[in-house]
Amino acid sequence: MTAALNAEQATDQIYLRDAYQQSAEATVVAVRDDAVALDQTVFYATGGGQPHDTGTLADQGGNTWQVHNVRKEGDLIWHWVDGQPPPEGTAVTGTVDWERRLRLMRTHTALHILCGVIWNEWGVLVTGGNMEPLAARMDFEFSPLPEGFATRVTELVNAEIAADRPIAVSFLERSVALADPELIRTKVNLIPEWVTDIRVVDIVGLDRQADGGTHVASTGAVGRFEITKTESKGKGNKRVRMVLHDA
Repeated sequence: MTAALNAEQATDQIYLRDAYQQSAEATVVAVRDDAVALDQTVFYATGGGQPHDTGTLADQGGNTWQVHNVRKEGDLIWHWVDGQPPPEGTAVTGTVDWERRLRLMRTHTALHILCGVIWNEWGVLVTGGNMEPLAARMDFEFSPLPEGFATRVTELVNAEIAADRPIAVSFLERSVALADPELIRTKVNLIPEWVTDIRVVDIVGLDRQADGGTHVASTGAVGRFEITKTESKGKGNKRVRMVLHDA
């Protein structure tokens, strides 16, 4: 059963400002079945093709809960835990599985580099994508793929990784952000209408996109990029599968 919620309650999403913060103190503001909502969190909630974080919640009495799912519902971030969840009002420390988070950060940044080099080289939009730690796919509006595509893209992406470009995060008012057509790289604008401040991830000198995911601080942290397969998913829709290797 869902606890009654104050209409003003909202979870502060720390990861939107600092993807490198691994833990934070928080208060349980609502409980239902095997999930709790917190007043603030370092756990990324599934969205935009990026999977949720995993990790632990721990109270001051030494009790620990494994977090195995994280979802955003309305203004609250819900954390699904193993066992009986801590009651409302409990002070907890949330800690993400940092190894997994970092791999997802590297992967997400690699996808932005991929998107950036394809946009700059061919001006082609993204039609879909998904990722796991160090592996991902991205679909593009190609018909057909250019000759020598995989070799050319691999060279370009790894060159951008070697350039170690800094990555900056900022926030723009919706009207300002949507006035720049290059900020939306997907064929369909996926930003909900209720989002008033749009987060922008800027790989300085390469790619600037509206995005809500977590990223490394510079391209040099990504590792080595490899295309494992390209596939046709119909006219005007070609899939690129990629993996990352440690540098």
